[in-house]
Amino acid sequence: MKTLELVQGDPEWLAHRATHWNASDAPAMLSCSPYKTRTQLLHELKTGLVPDVDPATQRRYDDGHRFEALARPLAAEIVGEHLYPVTGSEGKYSASFDGLTMAEDVAFEHKSLNDQLRAALMSDAGAAALPKHYRVQMEQQLLVSGARRVLFMASKWNADRLVDELHTWYESDPALRAEIIAGWEQFAKDLASFEPQVSVVAASAAPIESLPAVSVRMDGQLAVASNLPEFGTALRAFIGRMVPKPATDQEFADAEAECKALKKAEEALEGAENNALAELSDVEAMRRTVADLRALARSTRLAREKIVAAEKENRRLAIVQGAANAHAAHLGALNRRLGRAFMPAVAVDFAGAIKGKKNLDSMQDAVDALLAQSKIAANATADRIDANLKHLEATAADYSALFADLASLVLKQTDDFEALVQFRVTDHKAKEQKRADELAEQSRERIRKEEADRIARDQAAAAPAPVPAAAPAPSAPAAINSVAPPAPAVIAMPTRTAQVVPTTAPTMSLGKLGTRLGFSLTADFLRSIGFEPAGRERAAVLYHESSFGDICAALVQHIESLQAKQAA
Repeated sequence: MKTLELVQGDPEWLAHRATHWNASDAPAMLSCSPYKTRTQLLHELKTGLVPDVDPATQRRYDDGHRFEALARPLAAEIVGEHLYPVTGSEGKYSASFDGLTMAEDVAFEHKSLNDQLRAALMSDAGAAALPKHYRVQMEQQLLVSGARRVLFMASKWNADRLVDELHTWYESDPALRAEIIAGWEQFAKDLASFEPQVSVVAASAAPIESLPAVSVRMDGQLAVASNLPEFGTALRAFIGRMVPKPATDQEFADAEAECKALKKAEEALEGAENNALAELSDVEAMRRTVADLRALARSTRLAREKIVAAEKENRRLAIVQGAANAHAAHLGALNRRLGRAFMPAVAVDFAGAIKGKKNLDSMQDAVDALLAQSKIAANATADRIDANLKHLEATAADYSALFADLASLVLKQTDDFEALVQFRVTDHKAKEQKRADELAEQSRERIRKEEADRIARDQAAAAPAPVPAAAPAPSAPAAINSVAPPAPAVIAMPTRTAQVVPTTAPTMSLGKLGTRLGFSLTADFLRSIGFEPAGRERAAVLYHESSFGDICAALVQHIESLQAKQAA
């Protein structure tokens, strides 16, 4: 596992989460999370937009972290070792651990105790009774860390005082692990083709004017004096002047003001109705008119508010997606400049840049600033890659086979890259030279053996044939004089002076000796004329340098003796 020095909530931590499959997201990926759907996770990872955390939820998160820290010493006593919180990754998979031993063989996961967990932890089934979303999270933690098991603990605290604590051990489930791995593989494919849906306001029925109530009155009718018809005309004209779909900050501001005006119209109509009821004048007609106009104002306002909220979200998404597309296009242009896709895929948190911004102009400004920073950083990376490629072309163009991992090497700092190139080329040359020396030595050894075989054959051919024993001479008259055959010539080997015992180490090999003499010799032949090897270096026999003159003299004597034998 690769340990990461990250602090939860920091930009580096958020960037890491955006580029890895996280254990806390695994339940949503497998559609077993009670807090987030799979589609919501796809939308978050595709757009980088996450819901804002309200104060109540943030307090709940803060309490959870505090209870976790209080419970960690209790868990350490159960485990029997110190536990430390850490974030780690293994390839594309990532996990944040509430606790992990130094040997990384036992992990710790903490949750706040509730009725559901109490029932599960008090059952005889142990960890198998835990809800699936907890088991999925722990299984991915084991996948990332390689740990043997996880101590799952749920505790309840009153301030810093422990109220209750229950725990169990979770061990790896191969079937669940296979489900997680296959699930992430499919999720990656779905994410690549996922298209975030634009928020659409559902259609709503237009207000229907009320029909008059059926009434037969024999005693006349009270007159009602009001401006409701004129007010209705003005309200409808006001609604008709509204921009159907706001797009700019000004239009959004106008739309919000219009919603406030409609709200005031609702309140004014309700007040007028109450006043009219107090005067008890033609109540039925006035109430129907007021109800119709109030319904019109309210339905228009609610629809307007939904349009404003939807369009704001759409514009936020468009700003973030536009910056992401511009960043990707810039990386593409740099790769074309380099001639190959060397640029690393760096996640830029454009969604985080607009977090907390209230209007479109400030969002666009924040995204543009971050996009400029990302382009500057990408340009610096491209310049470094370009410099490394040019150095490689200038110094090691003939050794491209040594750099199969060039895509990752060119991202190194220039000094490190140049040192690595020099090392690989030097090491390759040394290996080539060693191989050439070995082949040359093999060739020389073959030549020496062939020469030794030839000398052996020549010596065998030059050896005198054995003389057969002479038959006894027949008796002859003493008077007959005979001539005796000449005696065979005796060839004496010349003697050589005694060698002085050298005090230095032997350095003269058979190869060097043969080079000086112009022909090859063997150790066996030198031994036959009185020279034993004085040492060895691996397979090569060595002689003292001071013996060269004696060897030459011995060779001359040997050749002269052979000449004398041949002449005899």
